Amino acid sequence: MPQSPAPAASAPGADARIRVMVVDDSVFVRGIVSRWLSEDPAFELVGTFSNGKAALADLDRVQPDVVILDLEMPEMDGLTALPLILRQRRNTTVIVASALSRRGAEVSLKALTLGAADYLPKPDATKGTFATDDFKRELMEKVRSLGLKVLRQAGRAAALPPPSTQPQAAALPSQPRGPIRLRPYSVSDVSLIAVGSSTGGPQALTRLFAVLGPYIDRIPVVITQHMPPTFTALLAEHVTRAAGRQAAEGQDGEALCAGRIYIAPGGKHMLLERDGARTVIRLSDGPAVNFCKPAVDPMFDTVAQIYRRNALALVLTGMGSDGARGAGIIADAGGSVIVQDEETSVVWGMPGATASAGNASEVLPLQAIGPKVIAMLARRRG
Repeated sequence: MPQSPAPAASAPGADARIRVMVVDDSVFVRGIVSRWLSEDPAFELVGTFSNGKAALADLDRVQPDVVILDLEMPEMDGLTALPLILRQRRNTTVIVASALSRRGAEVSLKALTLGAADYLPKPDATKGTFATDDFKRELMEKVRSLGLKVLRQAGRAAALPPPSTQPQAAALPSQPRGPIRLRPYSVSDVSLIAVGSSTGGPQALTRLFAVLGPYIDRIPVVITQHMPPTFTALLAEHVTRAAGRQAAEGQDGEALCAGRIYIAPGGKHMLLERDGARTVIRLSDGPAVNFCKPAVDPMFDTVAQIYRRNALALVLTGMGSDGARGAGIIADAGGSVIVQDEETSVVWGMPGATASAGNASEVLPLQAIGPKVIAMLARRRG
């Protein structure tokens, strides 16, 4: 079975680079992704394989920190290989790759439930769009952010080379220096919950709303999760099942209703606007913000304008810093902001940046956020 030769594994701690394995049945995909990784001094390409079976056979020898795993392959597909990889290499993180389609979204979200850290929708190579700058940037950012967490856990991150390019979204997750300055919670009733999330967000959202679902009957919830079209519609179905409340992509001009969960559709920013006594959704096709579309900051900005001290923002796991500025605007308007802690985040980028900027009322593990919000809503009922 054709595959590239891989070097023998380095001694533990001998190399601070992120060791990456690429598993994809497309020769073209393996070639271009391998080239991108090899051009960046932060990465060491340790092997490329055409299916999951071949990758598993060499897993212990090449010892990857990050595996980029295609989900549609012959002999052994990604969904079959994923739990076997994680069982064999517990300190390895896996990014799954799939087609930008309903089927691709379904298998990607299934892979997240099986332990994948993140997903990567692949552009259509047959249309000549695979090697786009946006896809390359997203892939490299995900590998670097997730790989850096593996290196930190292994004590190997001190000498990691800087990225070969430094776009804003590629910045490393913010790490607070010294104590985090917290904002006071609002003493006003919560009238709306606004949530921002990215890497690790689908898993966090379903866990959170499995707890919160029964308690949001008197307020609406708006969510921006960094996801492409098709993926957000399927995410809404997952959140609906978890929460026992209707979740759906927001529609332009739709009025917010209590007990409903609205998710920003992929490829559009979701904003809020006051229309008489109603709050309605406005979808914007404006430029990406923080390299993201949908982005959290534009939604948080309009939440602050309308709900002010009655707004509660949650900033969950995610790469980059989207949401940190908008959370500050909500806090400045008198609202409350809760961020997920580093230990329970897949990547502590967005919540870390929010906390570091002094825009959070509290930093909590994911399992504590639901009970805290329920207590705040119970106060409103009282």
